[in-house]
Amino acid sequence: MKLLLLTLLLITTSVVRCQNTIAVSVDSKVTPIYELRIYEIFENNKKGFHDRFRNNAMEIMKKYNFKISSIWESKSDKKTEFVYLLEWTDEATMKKAWEQFRADKEWIEIKKQTSAKFGDLIGNIEDRVLTKMDYSPY
Repeated sequence: MKLLLLTLLLITTSVVRCQNTIAVSVDSKVTPIYELRIYEIFENNKKGFHDRFRNNAMEIMKKYNFKISSIWESKSDKKTEFVYLLEWTDEATMKKAWEQFRADKEWIEIKKQTSAKFGDLIGNIEDRVLTKMDYSPY
């Protein structure tokens, strides 16, 4: 009888722990953050920029778990901008990935080569961390 009661107590405790773990997981749902990057690019060498980003930067970013959601180009009378949106699990992950990317030897060499060939490919850079509001439709 004692063994049966002890076994039931052990099973009940395990079930309660499991339910609490599930409840905590649901309640502490991780909401991703987004990063909006806006680069001023130049009409005279934007092909070089797009080639470098498409063929090199994106491949190296994959190594560091960058998740690019979308990419755009924006044009006005005054300038052309390259705009892209990244999704991150949290800000610490984002900062670490950028540190690794910027220190990547292959990326450093590619930047050096393309700058020598095309000149400056990027002007002003804007970087914004976006936090989704709880009432956002998407």
